[in-house]
Amino acid sequence: MTKLNYKIIIYIMGLLLVFNGGFMSVSALVSAIYGENETLEILAAAGVAVFLGSLVMYLTRDHIKELRKKEGYLIVTLGWLIMAFAGTMPYMFTGAISNYTDAFFETMSGFTTTGASIMNDIEIMPKGILFWRSLTHWIGGMGIIVLAVAILPLLGIGGMQLFAAEAPGPSADKLHPRITDTAKRLWLIYVGFTGLETVLLKIAGMGWFDAVNHALSTLSTGGFSTKNASAAYWNDNPAVQWIIVFFMFIAGMNFVLSYFAFKGKFSKILKDTEFKWYASFVLGFSIIGGILIYFNADPSISSIDHPMVYGELESAFRHSTFQVLAVITTTGFVSADYTMWTPFLTIMFFGLFFLGGSAGSTSGGVKVMRHIILIRNGIMEFKRTLHPNAILPVRYNGRALQSGIVFNVLGFFILYMLSFIVGAVVLAALGLDFETAIGGALSSLGNVGPAFGDLSPVDNFAGLPALGKWWCSFLMLIGRLELFTVLILLTPFFWRNR
Repeated sequence: MTKLNYKIIIYIMGLLLVFNGGFMSVSALVSAIYGENETLEILAAAGVAVFLGSLVMYLTRDHIKELRKKEGYLIVTLGWLIMAFAGTMPYMFTGAISNYTDAFFETMSGFTTTGASIMNDIEIMPKGILFWRSLTHWIGGMGIIVLAVAILPLLGIGGMQLFAAEAPGPSADKLHPRITDTAKRLWLIYVGFTGLETVLLKIAGMGWFDAVNHALSTLSTGGFSTKNASAAYWNDNPAVQWIIVFFMFIAGMNFVLSYFAFKGKFSKILKDTEFKWYASFVLGFSIIGGILIYFNADPSISSIDHPMVYGELESAFRHSTFQVLAVITTTGFVSADYTMWTPFLTIMFFGLFFLGGSAGSTSGGVKVMRHIILIRNGIMEFKRTLHPNAILPVRYNGRALQSGIVFNVLGFFILYMLSFIVGAVVLAALGLDFETAIGGALSSLGNVGPAFGDLSPVDNFAGLPALGKWWCSFLMLIGRLELFTVLILLTPFFWRNR
């Protein structure tokens, strides 16, 4: 009989609160730089988080330094909830969002990199709050747990269980035999790309504040913007949008491949099955969208704030590529209202909501790797029907996959579709129309952001009923943590002491 090591779970919750408070203090510094009145309130929120976290760590300092898989699942799920609940303080203390349900929704949307917002006028918000909003994306992008893994050895704790539960995608590829070194390398790549995009956006014409915030949102595939019109604000600056396009593509890739690129091992990238499919999906759907926009889309109903120039090839393919990547990578930036282009493109984008980026990226959704395995297993089923005695394994990257991996992918996809259906039914029961209900459920579960119906790219989630916001927050959480990590906690056998 083995009991859960509750003390170490509570201790790490305190550690995460301290982390949260540290990041809040950075937002307070930004607020101070711009001379805002909200600086002290944000600093007070940081102080409360650090104090509570330090107190919890002190009270549980005598914990047993042993971490097993069960504790790992609990720490990841509870850690995200603690981060989200604590992350509401800057909004509440400053009064930027006075309703707690709205504040929690915005925070959960940030940490899960969903990018769905309840803010009706973003541009009137204090810069310290906007920076905190973008920072929640950036923290959640690679995962605050991965960051914690990098320092857990200092506490005498092994971190593999946490990394396996938190790392985005169906498998946690290792760059280095030691998991802590893997986490450090992932964060170095993440920080490096964020800095590079910031500089390039500044050169392209953005101000420093906008550049930093959009870099934080792009690399995390989050989608929070500092402008009401999102990326459409720069429709008259193609360079800005092409830079965001490039980094959305990078963010949707497996970060391990980026590491190989830095090491000069480009052959590993070009041979990677998932990368080839991912790049093909982006290119193929962008070409389809570009052609249809060029010949069919009506600019009078497709713009947000700044008109798009249709009939011009560059404009058509830029906006098509931008929106295809924004949806596939679940970044959720908007350069136009894609639901108003053509009926075919609306259906195409609905399908892309199920796609997701690469495993090991910061994007949400089902992930390209799982689609590849599902398709190949489906083809193999035809062959097995004709040759029932033959051994026909599913192959991926030239290797035969164990049947357990295939069953895991099948189980995930079934659970994902069930979660989507139940999510939509609950939203419909709360009074949302059909299009809005399925859009809201699919967007929240896939961590995309803008959806369909009353939640389209030109709208936001402010009009959802309170219960709808809490439900969508739950869908964001289970979607971000790959379903099993959270839902396993709802099963009775998880809590049995054995």
